[in-house]
Amino acid sequence: MEELQRRMSTLFDWSPFRRSTLTDEEAITLPEWAPLVDIAEDDKEYLLKVELPEVNKDDVKVTVEGDTLTISGERKAEKEEKGRKFHRVERYYGRFERSFSIPDDADADNVKAEFKDGVLRVHLPKSEKARPKQIEVKVS
Repeated sequence: MEELQRRMSTLFDWSPFRRSTLTDEEAITLPEWAPLVDIAEDDKEYLLKVELPEVNKDDVKVTVEGDTLTISGERKAEKEEKGRKFHRVERYYGRFERSFSIPDDADADNVKAEFKDGVLRVHLPKSEKARPKQIEVKVS
């Protein structure tokens, strides 16, 4: 119930932009960051491709709970180093979370994920009974 309440309050309080004052001279308005996702399907599986540039594999978590697949994690901000000063920071840093309903024909017990070149690939296989079967027609 708390989760539902949190989501509802987030929905009504949500603003597509956040204000960030990086310097006294300039205020920058940035969209909230949520990783972009492509979802594709073939006869064998659903494939989610999630863009996670400069996110460490260890900072990403993929979970399945009930009929929901959730991808969460964090992109950590770069720290200023001695002799190096940031003039503009427009990329979003911090925690993110994306949730997706698992289709009825998917096998949620066999989800696999791989992370390479800043892209997380989540493979959600279809159950055997959901896969199309070709039936040979005999001629008599």
